[in-house]
Amino acid sequence: MAKRWTERLDSFTRAVGQLRSAAAKNDYTELERAGLIQVFEYTFALGWKLMQDYCREQGFEVNSPREAIQTALVARLITEPDGYEWLDALKQRNLLAHTYDEQRSLEAEALIKQRYLVIIERLYETCQQL
Repeated sequence: MAKRWTERLDSFTRAVGQLRSAAAKNDYTELERAGLIQVFEYTFALGWKLMQDYCREQGFEVNSPREAIQTALVARLITEPDGYEWLDALKQRNLLAHTYDEQRSLEAEALIKQRYLVIIERLYETCQQL
């Protein structure tokens, strides 16, 4: 029987591929930028849920995205400064989910491409080695 976190890894793998593809563009229409942000949001969600599943299998009690990130640091699934970056991405994801304006979407595009894709890819690579 497959472990829960390895099943989640399959979904995360597909999402990471979509995020890489979406982030590869240089110029976006408003709709394409919204798509990039949406792909980031669900890839991020799968990432923290992957951390949660893995940490639970290791015997940790994890109930929220913040706890999943903090516990993933303890379990060495992610390392500093990635822990800070994941927490920052969580904050940004929460802001994006509840408000929209053009300036915020431009900032999100830059953050996703310059910082968040990097940590998502590192989590993916770490999980592939487990």
